[in-house]
Order: sequence, then structure tokens, then C-alpha cells
Amino acid sequence: MFYKRFSFQIVIRIAFLFLTLLGFTIIFGNKDLFFNQIILGIIIVGQVFELLNYVNRTNRELQKFLDAIKHSDYTVNFTSKKLGNTFQGLDKAYESIINSYKQVKIEREAQFHFLEVIVAHIDVGIISVKNNHEIVLINDSACRLLKVPKLKNWKHLQQKNLLFAETVESIFDGGKKLIEIAGKGETRSLSINVTPITLIEEPYVVITLQDINTEIEQKELEAWNKLIRILTHEIMNSLTPVASLTETILMLLENGQGSIRKSDELEDEQIEDIHFSLQTILRRSEGMLHFVEDYRKLTRIPVPEKSTISVEDVFESVRQLLQVELNRNNVKLLIEVAEENQEIFADQRLIEQILINLINNAIHATEEVDHPQITLKFFERDKEKVIQVIDNGSGIDEDKMSKIFIPFYSTKSNGSGIGLSLSRNIMNLHNGTLQVHSEKGKGAVFSLIFR
Repeated sequence: MFYKRFSFQIVIRIAFLFLTLLGFTIIFGNKDLFFNQIILGIIIVGQVFELLNYVNRTNRELQKFLDAIKHSDYTVNFTSKKLGNTFQGLDKAYESIINSYKQVKIEREAQFHFLEVIVAHIDVGIISVKNNHEIVLINDSACRLLKVPKLKNWKHLQQKNLLFAETVESIFDGGKKLIEIAGKGETRSLSINVTPITLIEEPYVVITLQDINTEIEQKELEAWNKLIRILTHEIMNSLTPVASLTETILMLLENGQGSIRKSDELEDEQIEDIHFSLQTILRRSEGMLHFVEDYRKLTRIPVPEKSTISVEDVFESVRQLLQVELNRNNVKLLIEVAEENQEIFADQRLIEQILINLINNAIHATEEVDHPQITLKFFERDKEKVIQVIDNGSGIDEDKMSKIFIPFYSTKSNGSGIGLSLSRNIMNLHNGTLQVHSEKGKGAVFSLIFR
């Protein structure tokens, strides 16, 4: 409706201007009407001026509106009555848009202040760095964890905490790391996560850091409790029959008064019982010695002597070592390497030890399966290199999945229970990890992940 009214006003003004010009043309040159010509000339000039002014009012209001948007000035109003009723629709449209922008700004500022409050009060430290040098955000938790004031320049943070700065810079392209920062009488274990982002064509890095001492202590306590339960169980299993058999031997060697019997007082059957008991005690003692030796193996892993090694050479070496065992159990071993000349930086002897443990476990898992098969696979994903041992065996029960890496826990009746825990410890020494995925009846996948 506004455009129609505006057009109508323009047409009316042009029509009157046309009629005035027509009248001026008719009387132009008539000396008797000289004053009439002057009057009409003045009227024409006035009409032209009024027409231009009328049109420019719209432009001025539009410029006023755009300037208000540009400078975020939401106090401007468009309710001037001088413009007439014709511009009321435009005024309302301008005011509606201005109010919408004003509401968006209010909501955005409210959200910003809300996020500021959250960032300031959460326990996770947050630091945002622009262009790798300007700190645009550092919350109180980050300052507390790093023992630094609120800084504005990354170089100043480097001077305050060089270890943290160097660790972050090593993963500026994105990643996670754990570091220990020593303070006054305490050492903090910090989990650092670095995420690069781009905002309005400007590079930013968002750094989060969290004190995980409490979590580590809790995990260590749980691990010790599990280990103590297992050690107690094994020791009790060995010592209970030893104590019982020792008591039996004493009963056989003593008479009713508690004195030691002479050799001629012992019957052949009693001597046989003593001999049997001593043999049993010997077996249980040897079992305890083997158990202690296994524990020593678990706690005395040699420091890895890392070098660049060929994945194919490792796989082929393991195949040759286990070929006899594979043939005996009719297990087919497949090797899959995505590309030739793939390499990892590791201790070949220790990695082969892990693979031998995993393949032996896989052979055991495929005993009841038709066409047993084990696959050694290597591939790269993201920034990780992965070796997988895949079998088509019986799989692992869900309730046992969380226990298989606990020292001395074994799903095999004659297993020592240190193979998987030893293998995971070796991977930890390689700054990697050993993971498992399995479904009952669908085999298992053990993954050696090198980071």
C-alpha cells in the first residue's frame, strides 16, 4: 500500500507540474500577461523543489535507517509527523527492523555474559589464542592450574610456564597430551586438549586443561585393590593346602602324647601318606615360585630400544616363529598391509612378543571353530598407526571384557594371566595403547595403536 500511495503522490505532483508548465507555455510571450508568467514561473520552481524534496525524504529516511544499523544505534525513531501519513508504513517497517536488531543484540549479549559466567566458574581451564600469539581468553581455572596471572600475550605465558607452552606448541595442529607440572610441594597431572578453529578468517587455538590427579589416584587405588585381591586369592589357594598337609604330616609323626614317633613306629601306609603330602607341598611351592616369577616379569619390562622397523618384516618373523603351532591347530594366518614399505618406530623384539601372545590367545579362541583363521592387519588412520590381530573364534564374554587386562586374570584354565597386561604395559612404554573389541560368537579384534 505504501508504494502505491507514494507513486500516487508522485503522479499527482508531476500532473500539477505538467499543467502549470502547459499554462506557462500558453501565455508565454504575451506582454499583457507578463506578471502571470512570473507567477507561473515561481510556481513551477516551487513545484519542482517540492517534488525533489518529497523524493529525497525517502532517501534521507533510508540513509538514517542504514546508519542506525551500521553503528548499532537502536535509539533512532522514525515517527516524525512532518513526513505525513504517506510515510507511516515505511516508518513502521523501519522501526520493526530496528527493534528486531535491538532484540537480537540484547539476546546475543545475554548469551555472551552467560557463557562468560560458565567459562569463569567451570573447573576446566580454557585458553584461547589468536594468531598463535594473542591470548583472547584465559579463565580463572587455567590461571589456577598454571599458577599464572591473566596474561594477554602467549610469549608472556611461555616465560611463566615453559613446559606447558612447549607441550601446547607441539600439538598446535590439534591433539591431546598429558604433562606433569611441579609446584610448591605438589605435582599436578594435566590433561591438555588443543583444538584449532577459524573465525572470520582468523586462526584461533582453543586449549583446555584439566587436573586429573584425582582420577588417576582413583584408578590407581582400584588397580591396587584388584591386584591385592588376585594376589590374596593365589596365595591363599597355594598356602591353604600346604598348611593342611603340614598339619597332616605332624599328626602322622606325633603320638598321642605329642612326642615324635620313632621310625619303627611308622607304618608303610603312614610313610606313603607323608611322602604324598611332601610331594603336594613341593608342587604348590613350585607353583608359588612360578607365580612370583610371572609377577617379576610383569614389573620388570625392559626399556624399549626403539628404531624404525618394517611392519612386513615383523609380521613375517612372527609367522615363522608360530608356523608349527598354527599348522598343529590347522589355523590359517593371513597378512594384510595396505601399502608396501610400511614402518613403525618401536622395539621389534617387544612388539613381536605382544603379537606372539595375541596370536597364541587367538589360536586358543578358535579351537572350537570350523576353518579357524587369524588375520594380521596394518593400516593408518588420522595420525595413528594400527596393527590388528583379528580372529574368528568364540569371542569374549561381555562381563570378562573389563577384566582381561588385569594382571593374573585369565579366561584359560592353565593361563598365567599376565600376557595381556604385559602386552598393554609394553604398548604404554611405546606411548601407545592396546585395545580390544569383541562380540560373543563373532571373534575378537586386538588393536595395537601407535600414536
